[in-house]
Amino acid sequence: MELSIANDILIGAQLLESPNQNARPDSADIELLVIHNISLPPGEFGTSAIQQFFCNELNSESHPFYKEIADLKVSAHLLIDREGRLTQFVPFSNRAWHAGESLFCERDNCNDYSIGIELEGTDFDPFTDNQYASLVGVTQLLLSTYPLMSIDKIVGHSDIAPDRKTDPGPCFDWDRYKRSLST
Repeated sequence: MELSIANDILIGAQLLESPNQNARPDSADIELLVIHNISLPPGEFGTSAIQQFFCNELNSESHPFYKEIADLKVSAHLLIDREGRLTQFVPFSNRAWHAGESLFCERDNCNDYSIGIELEGTDFDPFTDNQYASLVGVTQLLLSTYPLMSIDKIVGHSDIAPDRKTDPGPCFDWDRYKRSLST
């Protein structure tokens, strides 16, 4: 599928707009791409819980872990599921709430100037070929759309919040991903 961006929306992605977003201080300032992983319930794939979580529709009674996250208000710009399907929750021009307390190159509040992509997965499971293919396609499009973004400004959540986060984790193949971007 040929991907494109129109009005800050990824054409080719399912759109489920999250309420967990707001205006960026400067939408022309997008320069960082942050890669995450998420699974809900933890370690389970193919549920609709991630989408429900990002849209504040997760039933906290349906799994014990959900009680721990019931009050969190988070989102990402995109989710790439295990099949490589794309869901967009926040227009790229807006601030998604994905990075939390964070720092990149002495600049804090990474949500202000970053795009967050969640991969359905864990720190302990390899990501799928379909996920890498979708991630590479989206990344190439973002790099060509946002002139301040570059390959050296693509990081994991663990890079910008090392005391709090470990994702995308040791099973994410950074070499494979970055090699694929240059082909």
